[in-house]
This record gives sequence, C-alpha cells and structure tokens, in this order.
Amino acid sequence: MSEPTIVPTIEDVYAAQRRIAEDIVETPLLCSAVLDEVVKGKVFIKAECLQATGAFKVRGVYNRLRQLSASEGRRGVVTYSSGNHGQAIAAAAKRLGIQATVLMPSDSVATKIALTRSHGAEVAFFDREKDDGLVILKELRPQATFVPPANDLNVISGQGTAALEILNQMQELGSRSPDMLLVPCGSGGLTAGCSLVFTSLCPTAKLFAVEPQNFDDTGRSLVAGRRLANVLRSGSICDALTAKIPAPLTFAINAACGVQGITVSDSEVLAAMAFAFRHLKLVLEPGGAVALAAVLSNRISVEGKTAAIVCSGGNVEAALFASAIAAADYT
Repeated sequence: MSEPTIVPTIEDVYAAQRRIAEDIVETPLLCSAVLDEVVKGKVFIKAECLQATGAFKVRGVYNRLRQLSASEGRRGVVTYSSGNHGQAIAAAAKRLGIQATVLMPSDSVATKIALTRSHGAEVAFFDREKDDGLVILKELRPQATFVPPANDLNVISGQGTAALEILNQMQELGSRSPDMLLVPCGSGGLTAGCSLVFTSLCPTAKLFAVEPQNFDDTGRSLVAGRRLANVLRSGSICDALTAKIPAPLTFAINAACGVQGITVSDSEVLAAMAFAFRHLKLVLEPGGAVALAAVLSNRISVEGKTAAIVCSGGNVEAALFASAIAAADYT
C-alpha cells in the first residue's frame, strides 16, 4: 500500500470547525458518578447521539458538501452507507439544495432506511456480501460527486471537530487533560480525525479504536502494519461498525498517531446501552456504545485515570433497544 500523499492537519480541523459551526450541534460532555465508581476513574462521555441526525457523521459531511463547487452541487452527490453517513448526506444535501442518492445494504436497519428517506434522498440497495457498492453508484449516478464515509481529507477533518469540543469542554469543566481517548471505529474516519487532534493538542493521551468482535480490521491492521480485511461482512449488532477494511487514509493517520485497537462483544455492548439509558438517560445504538462497553467491561482499565469516550450514535431499532433494556441486570 502506498502512503497517502495528502493528509489532514490540525489546521484543517480548525477550518472545519469554523465552516460547519452553524450546521451542527455542540453536543454535551457528560459525567456519571455511578460510572466513575464502577471503573474507579473519571470518564467524560461525548454524547454524539444527540448530534443532528443522531450521529457524528454530519460533521464530516457538512465540511465536505460546503466545499462543493456550484457545478458539483448541480450534479448532486452519492454515497454508500449502512445508515448514519447516509442520513447525514441526505440531511445536509436537503439543507444545501443538492440532490442525494444513498446506496444502502439490503439488510440495513429499517429505522436508518426510513430516516434517510425522510430527508428526501433517493435510496437504492445492494448486497453487502456480493456487490461492489462503488461500481453500482457509478452506474446509478455517473456524474454525481462521491462522498465517502471516511476516506476523504475533508470528511476526516470534520469528524475531528468532536475532539476539539471534547478538549475545550474538559478545560471549561476544570478537568485535567485526559489520559486516554476511546472512539468507536468502523472505517476509521472518526478515530482518525479525533486522533490527529489529540496528537497535536494532547500528545500524552493514549488513543484507542474500539470495534466489535470479528470486525476488528482496524485493530488487527494496526498491529500488522498493513491493512487487513474482515472475513465476515455481517453478523454483529453493531451494524455501523462492520466495514470490510480500513480506509487507506484513515489507516495511515491512525497508524501514525499510535492508535491501538480494543474489541468488545455484543453482550457487552447491550449492557452498555442499558447502562447509558439508566444512568445517563441516553439512547445509544450498538455501534455508538462500544467505547462505553470497553470501559464498563474492563477491556481497558481506567482505574485512577481520566478517560474521554465518544458515544457516536443513537439511531437504534426500538425492538433491539427494548431488548437491551429488558435484559439488563439492575440488581
């Protein structure tokens, strides 16, 4: 794999923050005395589930779409997505007067399909086990601009604004600098954006990409020093985090920043969703809860330390969420 020649910098993230300020929500940074007692440390939770469209994805999407030329805007945009990126594309395109087409896996969560359509985007489907989504997109809308979920300098820079907010909010709360940052990881865009911010502004913090078991392509790739694909394409409740392989640009950034991988099980994720509902009053989708699951299950110890974690999304099927709550052990 050749190294990407252009990678974003902290200045790109600052520029993104200015560019999208009117488009996004500065989501709260939450604490829980119960959580701190459980893990014997101090944890700050970035609630991106309360972001516009219910996930962090709008940060990168707005940063990319606001830089389209007039002619690109007229030709429209296309993407593929299991849901959250597609919703962000649909919502941002509607606001900016741009036609959007979103290609989704045929087994996508029904809630995410409905929400994507609700913003006016055209939705088409593909088989994630058999089809090449990029090929299908080129056939559907050959003149449109493709906006990838992660492998784009401007998308990554936009996602990094979440980390700028975390550090600013922690300072406002009078906290010392975090010892670690844990980020849910699919294709790696959020991890890469947040990691380049922390590497620049909080270089002593350890950085972790949290993935579901059997879909730890980023973690395994970082250990191997090269991009490795997942064997499975589906099978985790964390539908937002089942990317096939790390994106080239995000992998290069995460490797350069010294990111390490952590995996969590579906049962640990369900327990984290229930904990967030009970103690934080947050609705999390499975992929959005993996970082919380990592600290609750002691996949990484935060005892005596200060940790920042991102809860990246809250677009969950009602039945799955209800089952997580019902199965929780509150004894």
